[in-house]
Amino acid sequence: MDEFARLPGIGRKTAERLANHVLSIDEPIALQLADAIREVKRSVRRCGKCGNLTDRELCSFCSDPRRDPTTVCIVEQPRDVAALDAAGVYHGSYHVLGGRLAPLEGVGPDDLTIDLLLRRVRADGVREIVMATNPTLEGDGTALYIANLLQEMPIKITRLARGIPTGSVLEFANKEMLADALQGRQSF
Repeated sequence: MDEFARLPGIGRKTAERLANHVLSIDEPIALQLADAIREVKRSVRRCGKCGNLTDRELCSFCSDPRRDPTTVCIVEQPRDVAALDAAGVYHGSYHVLGGRLAPLEGVGPDDLTIDLLLRRVRADGVREIVMATNPTLEGDGTALYIANLLQEMPIKITRLARGIPTGSVLEFANKEMLADALQGRQSF
């Protein structure tokens, strides 16, 4: 139970249910789970080009010739790549930072894959950077830091749109969503 409780999003009750489940299943099934965890830790690593998770040298996005390598979408974590790609409208490449700048937590530029990104931009002829860090103080700070590093390069830097989600009602939007929507308004 203690080991399950260390996992993110797993509380004591869920950890107890998981432990009881492992104890109740047949031993071969429980050992398959243990082997799967061991294999993931041995074989999954960061992509040498973008920092995404992969079991190869290059991830499936970086090795896909149909992807546009001159457009790079910068995200904080691999789960952000999955979320953005599920939308099915972005066909460029990705770059996973491995977190966001958080000085109060001791996370600085050297803790992220920013150097890898800069090398990639110089080597691959990148023309556009899409900042897709989370819309938080740290995410915005990270995007601003990277944009400042890239300002001397002939690169278009864009940011994901923010504001009112499709299908929502204005009266239920919070003031931050409304402010983002008003400041980021577009021509009709």
